[in-house]
Order: sequence, then structure tokens, then C-alpha cells
Amino acid sequence: MRRSSSRRPTAHAPSRRAAVVALVGVSALLAAAVQAGTASAAPAGPAPSKINPAHTAVKLSPSQRAELIRTADAAKADTARDIGLDAQEKLVVKDVVKDGDGTVHTRYERTYAGLPVLGGDMIVDTTSAGKTKQVIRGSKATIKVASLAPSIAASKAEQQALAAAKDAGSTRTDADGAPRKVIWAASGTPVLAYETVVGGLQDDGTPNQLHVITDASTGKELYRYQGIQTGTGNTRYSGQVPLTTTQSGSTYTMTDGARGGHKTYNLNHGSSGTGTLFSQTNDTWGDGTNTNAATAGADAHYGAAETWDFYKNTFGRSGIRNDGVGAYSRTHYGNNYVNAFWDDSCFCMTYGDGSANNNPLTSMDVAGHEMSHGVTSATANLTYSGESGGLNEATSDIFGTGMEFYANNASDPGDYLIGEKININGNGTPLRYMDKPSKDGASLDYWTSTAGNKDVHYSSGIANHFFYLLSEGSGAKVIDGVSYDSPTVDGLPVTGIGRAKALQIWYRALTTKWTASTNYAAARTGTLAAAGELYGTSSPEYNAVMDAWAAVAVGSRSGGGGNPGGTVFENQSNVSIPDAGPAVTSPITVSGVSGNAPSNLQVTVDIVHTWRGDLRIDLVAPNGTSYRLKNNSISDSAADVHQTYSVNASSAPANGTWQLKVQDMYAGDTGYIDGWKLTFP
Repeated sequence: MRRSSSRRPTAHAPSRRAAVVALVGVSALLAAAVQAGTASAAPAGPAPSKINPAHTAVKLSPSQRAELIRTADAAKADTARDIGLDAQEKLVVKDVVKDGDGTVHTRYERTYAGLPVLGGDMIVDTTSAGKTKQVIRGSKATIKVASLAPSIAASKAEQQALAAAKDAGSTRTDADGAPRKVIWAASGTPVLAYETVVGGLQDDGTPNQLHVITDASTGKELYRYQGIQTGTGNTRYSGQVPLTTTQSGSTYTMTDGARGGHKTYNLNHGSSGTGTLFSQTNDTWGDGTNTNAATAGADAHYGAAETWDFYKNTFGRSGIRNDGVGAYSRTHYGNNYVNAFWDDSCFCMTYGDGSANNNPLTSMDVAGHEMSHGVTSATANLTYSGESGGLNEATSDIFGTGMEFYANNASDPGDYLIGEKININGNGTPLRYMDKPSKDGASLDYWTSTAGNKDVHYSSGIANHFFYLLSEGSGAKVIDGVSYDSPTVDGLPVTGIGRAKALQIWYRALTTKWTASTNYAAARTGTLAAAGELYGTSSPEYNAVMDAWAAVAVGSRSGGGGNPGGTVFENQSNVSIPDAGPAVTSPITVSGVSGNAPSNLQVTVDIVHTWRGDLRIDLVAPNGTSYRLKNNSISDSAADVHQTYSVNASSAPANGTWQLKVQDMYAGDTGYIDGWKLTFP
């Protein structure tokens, strides 16, 4: 059985910067219904710290949220001027989050001369007095294009997009509408472009929503990504559960009036529309078998309710969009469709029945994972490709896991194994493992410079591993009868802070710190900022975030990195990096270490730079051997480098002068080496 029907988007960007666009419209499980253990687990960790209510989102009623959005919308022109936007740039309010101290985090999309700016999303933080105190931008490029008149016809862009969809395996393709003109600002210098969305079906019957970005001057394809991310698996059920329904006269319907009016429909093997709302004359739904259509409806309805309650009672979030409005679910999609997906265009969750003799994909773990894609879309809108796509997928695994523990269902207890009940592998093994993701044979345990080239369901392993370590800590342990053994890249232990705190940190980063183009380095920055606000920058929680990221090879440890008992050599002098200029070096002289360098030499690099994708970084040994630490890459769109690399330098002598060699490969960015260190275990 195929693990995935989605294909990794390919970027064809001629420019140097590859922030990704904030337009993921549809999301799905692809290989991941989150299964979990008992909610009674009590992870070991340091003494609890109280969360700081000043930096915690307050619960807003729908009317309060609407008023904040109206206020932000009324002031958007002043805000645009205040943050230095060009007169042709306009802000479009997308969402708001308000903290206990009155800080308002307003998420904006952007237009230029009336055209959508793809990659132009930002978060503006204002004080209770309305003063701007921070701006988080998806792209730092100045939005300006030479002309708003395209040189190629829209029909050419459409033809290219249709060809791209066929190349990606679509069995039936058609454009959902005429290509629209946009400003492409997600990589390099902003340009006028066309965005074409191709519909039809993918090769496994999943709806297609391929976005293709074409340069309107040259006709060159700039970027493509799939708007629907699919999953696969067949489910078990959650046992006998309470459902909230609505009675009208003698008829009951699957309408949840307590949760925004969420409705559950029966598509009866159709593939469009809403189908028929489940209704009957009694309030007992299904009989636990596949032959009764209402059984799948009951599971879907229950999963939606548990997901709603998890977000409301854990984060104070009222529904997927935080507006009190329920989504809807569609069951019995297609014929033998082995998938499930979330689609923003219908604001709905859709479940297939699985292949012959299998169960419908309607378990609550699928609902928790897929509907969390909707939350991501409504907040950071992490683009479903590259490192941001891995973070998107991991976010659904993380919150799906959180929901499973929250539900505390005896038929499906919570654990850190992803999809262990759907038996997608046919041998009873889980689909993914959060404690050691590589056990599935494909996922990454640790960050590497090529992580963005992996399928997002495998690069998600980095964040899943981080979350497990932050929650439970490293090493071998048994939690609610399930055995785990979580390693770290540097061999150092991590002490967990508990799943509840880890969830709060991840949620705050997602909703107030991240944009569509956030990669793993920026995710670390955002979670540290969130932990600092919630628990304090000197708290055990803050240090644990640093240590858990370092343990998956993103950034340095709270103590500065290095193995216990190791010898550390350090250079903290600043060295300016010329913009698009020659390489610069920073030396460290090593003495008193016998023999050759180790096979796990730890190289901790701290560079302040406006765009790290420019940078090529090498370690040069005393004998002249050069070790590439980081390649320049258009897909590496964050600022700064704070990373510990493990280098096999066993062929080089330990003693002598080592050099950190850094070169800025493209014009338009500035920065400096802030310091670096070598740790000899």
C-alpha cells in the first residue's frame, strides 16, 4: 500500500531567497491519524513554573474578536504608514490575538496596487495604548515592481500550470478559474506573477488544488505547491460515546449546537457537494459496523466535538478560526477512497471509506490531525512544502496527540505513536514515532541542511522529536504501558517539562510568532520567545526549549553546548561579513589535545544576518581540510544562524589553528559572525 499520494512541491525560483507563500488552502492527514495513551500520564520534569497571564491569550467572545478586527481594519492605513510600507501597499486584517497585558497581535495579509502579495504576510504587535512594538514579517524584501503590465498572456500561464499538474500525476485536470495577477514576494526580488490553481483529481482520487506561480514577465515557473495534503489509513472506532445532536419535531440531525453548529453529512460515495445531513427519528447513531452508514457519521461527529473541546479548554480557542463558527464533516467520500483531508475552501473535513474490507477513516485521531491543519491555516498558514511544510505537518501531529490525551477515551488511549491503530504498514507498527522518528524508516530525527528537500511527512520528524523531548525528556522510559527511547544528537540528556506546557508554548508560537515561511531556525526563535513570555527567560521551561531544539540539531544548548567533560575553545570576537563579497574567517587556536580531532567534533556557530540563505559556511582544519557546515540555499529563508554541527574531523590534527570560513553569496543582506566554538569530547 502506498504511504502517500501527495508529491513534494518543487521550487523553480531563479532568485536567491525562498520564503514560502501563505496560501495553503487545504490540508490532510497523509499517513497520519494520531493515536495516543492514557491522559493520566504524569511526565517527570522540573518544579512547575506559573504561566505568566500577561503573555497569555485571553478568551475573546465572537463579538469581542469582531470588534478587535474592526478596530484593526479601521486603523490599517495608519498601521501601514507606521511600519514603513509604501503608499501602494495595503494591509488586510486576517486574525487577532489579545494578551492579558493588553498586547494585541494582529495578523495581516498584504496587497500592492490592489494585487495580493504572496509571501507578504506579517504580524504586528501593539501595546494596550495602541503603540507598535514589534513586526514579524514573512518577507523582508521591499515590495516594488517595475511594471504592473504582464508581458505574457494569462493563457500561457494556465497551460504551464495544467502541464505541471499532469507532470505531478493528476489523472484529471482543469483550471479552477482564470489565472490571477499577484505580486510574488516569497523569494528574492518581488515580481509581477500569475497564480493558477489547477483542480480536478490527483491520481488516487483526492481532489487536486495545485497552485502554480508563473513570472508574468518571463513566463518562467517560480513555484508550485499542492493545496491539498492527503493522508491514508483505515480506522478503528472510539467505542460508545456521547454525541451532541439537534432535535426538530420527531427528527434528530447531526448538528452540534454546542460547538458552532458543526454538521456531519453523508456523501454516499459522491465526491462533490455536501451530500445529505445525517438525520433519523431516534438519537442512537450507528451500530459499530461498516454496513451502517451512520457509524462513520458518529465517529466523525465525535472527533469534531473532541477537537473543538480540546482547543477551547486548552487554549481558549473557539473553533478552528477562533470565531465560534463550526466547520462541517463529510463522510463516505468516493469509492474505496483511502484518505481524509481538510479543505479551507469548504471549511470542512472529508473522510473516505478506505479500500475494500477496511474501515472508514473517521477516528478521532484523524479528526484531530486534519482539523489542526485548519487551525494552522487560520493562523501562521505554514506553506505545505520545504521546512515550513514539515512544521505544518508536525503541528497537526502535535495537536492531534494533544487532543487524543485530552479525550481520555478508553478505546483509544493517548500515546506518542502516530497512527498505530490504522495498521497502514500491515504489520501492526505505527506510521510515525515521535520519540525516535527514524524508526519508520524515512522520517528525520535531527535537522540537516537538506531537511527542506524531504517529503513534509518525514521532515516533520524533527519537530515531532522536539515536542516529545520537550514534553517527556530523553532516554528510555515507559509511559502508560508504552515503551519509548528518545535519543539526542549530542548525546546529552533533555529533561521534559510536561506535555501541557509544551502544548502552550507551541500554540503561542504558532499563533503569535510564525509566518507562512517559518523554517526550523525561526521555529526555534518563536518557541523561545513564547516560552520566555509564558514562563520567563530564566525559567526551566525556557532552558528546556533550548535544550530540546539543540537535541534535534537546531541551535545550541542552554549551557552553551558541548559534551560533559569536553574541552571547549571559543572565539567571541565579531567579524563583519561583506555583502556578496569575499569569504571572511574567524580563527580558534587549539592546543593541549593529543592526536587527531574526534569523529564527533562539535562546532557551534552564532551568526547574526538578515538572511541566512546567502551564507556558505565551512570549517577549515589546521591541515587545510575543509568541512562544509552549511550551503547557501534559496529555500533557507530565515534570519541568523545559531546552530551546533557535528563534524567527523578524525583525519585532521586536533592542535593548531582552526578557521570558521563564511561567505555571503548574494547581494542585499548584511550581518556578522557573532562568535563560535569548538568542543572536543
